[in-house]
Amino acid sequence: MASSSFVEIERFHLIPLLSVTCPCHRPLLSKNSLILNRKKLNFDLLLNGSKTAVPVHAKRATAKRWLITSVARAEADSVDEDSSKEEVEKDHISPAKEDSVSQLQQKASQLKKRIIFGLGIGISAGGIVLAGGWVFTVALAAVVFVGAREYFELVRSRGITAGMTPPPRYVSRVCSVICAFMPVLTLYFGQIDIPVTFAAFVVAMALLLQRGNPRFSQLSSTIFGLFYCGYLPCFWVKLRCGLAAPALNTRIGTTWPVLLGGQAHWTVGLVATLISMSSIIAADTYAFIGGKAFGRTLLTRISPKKTWEGTIVGLGGCIATSVVLSKFFSWPTSLLSAIAFGFLNFFGSIFGDLTESMIKRDAGVKDSGSLIPGHAYEEITEINQEK
Repeated sequence: MASSSFVEIERFHLIPLLSVTCPCHRPLLSKNSLILNRKKLNFDLLLNGSKTAVPVHAKRATAKRWLITSVARAEADSVDEDSSKEEVEKDHISPAKEDSVSQLQQKASQLKKRIIFGLGIGISAGGIVLAGGWVFTVALAAVVFVGAREYFELVRSRGITAGMTPPPRYVSRVCSVICAFMPVLTLYFGQIDIPVTFAAFVVAMALLLQRGNPRFSQLSSTIFGLFYCGYLPCFWVKLRCGLAAPALNTRIGTTWPVLLGGQAHWTVGLVATLISMSSIIAADTYAFIGGKAFGRTLLTRISPKKTWEGTIVGLGGCIATSVVLSKFFSWPTSLLSAIAFGFLNFFGSIFGDLTESMIKRDAGVKDSGSLIPGHAYEEITEINQEK
């Protein structure tokens, strides 16, 4: 058995490996092992991981030098191989990490914008509702005008025009203006039946006498636009400004400042409008949270995001908000009336939302407008996910 000497080179710890003539005594080597066998120098070199086993004859100094050079080169090659592997892994991992981080940042930014503009709109809407009268009516007329324009643009979009003939552009613009005047006429005359009927008759005559070939789809979509965008919003004017009886059952009504209208300004219409708007917002919020947490059963194919679980949670939230605010404002006075009021608000909001979803689906869009920042990114993301 040959004598051995031990060499320690940097981080490699060398242990003796005997040079034997019988190959059966050699240890099993992995694929990463490096064996240098030189008959003249009579030594074996084993590199395996961080351990290196080298038996070297003591009288062979030249072999030691050659051994040191070989180990150094092997270590450099292994370091280069490891670094190249790490770079490849980074190339594969870093884009995914960057995409996820950018998406989280975008969602956080959109949520921040939603909260900021939601608070701004809520405060502004609350001030307008408190003001009432012409301030409330003119603000509602502006919202109706924007909504009517969006509706007629959707009617003229490709998704709907693929199966119908849209009304002419000048008719759509005239109908948007008529819808905007309906809340004003409601406040001035107290009712809107005759003006709406007259407007529908004029629009029908304009469509029937137009050049070309008139279509029933033009008439139906236009009349529905007058009803949906103009006539229905007028009930907010009737609710806020029509119920003028003072609501003096609460401390707020009895101590309402004179500069803001005094006790006569705190009316049943004001209380009913505040409860209605708060209940609708609560219904939408609770339905969204309930759908995210428990949503399993699809409510309708019109809106894939709505579920029965979320709808039930939204109904409960709407009724609870109506009951709590009725106790605070002392209107309605009975619990049964407050629950019924919550039911009416919820079903009005849910069916109005489903109608809008149906129009948008037929038009082939996800969002009917982009006035509120913070919604565009989410709508685009939902479109991409559905595709």
